[in-house]
Amino acid sequence: MTNIGFTPHDHAGCVRTTIDTVAARCEASGLQFTPIRRRVLEILLEKHRAIGAYDILEHLRADGQNAQPPVAYRALEFLTSNGFAHRIERLNAFVACIHTAEDHAPAFLICRACDAVAEIAATPARNALSATADVTGFVIERATIEALGLCPNCVDATP
Repeated sequence: MTNIGFTPHDHAGCVRTTIDTVAARCEASGLQFTPIRRRVLEILLEKHRAIGAYDILEHLRADGQNAQPPVAYRALEFLTSNGFAHRIERLNAFVACIHTAEDHAPAFLICRACDAVAEIAATPARNALSATADVTGFVIERATIEALGLCPNCVDATP
């Protein structure tokens, strides 16, 4: 798993591949990848940064959709519950999953200056957290790992 959010890459290819992968997974699983769900995922993929539900609504309205908040929230619920997007707790926003073809445990590196988000593998950190919890008898049901800092672009821009 790469930190594509902070590295130069073929963005159009990234978007196309992710949309195609999600469409194929939905078809294989019998899930409805409706035009609105597809568009919300495209909006999330347009930039590798976290986007709030109301920002998504603005994009939908700019597309000519008469979208109300439940429309965006239902689409986001579908995308997050199926692993096609993630909720970034710290920002109360959402980011597209760029590793939709892989079963993975993500962690998020969040730039405090530009809100860019990189999704990275969290397996080592989750294993350490689980081992520590096991010692205490605690059973982890859900964990979100988010690290706040500066991305390479913002570090370079800081005097």
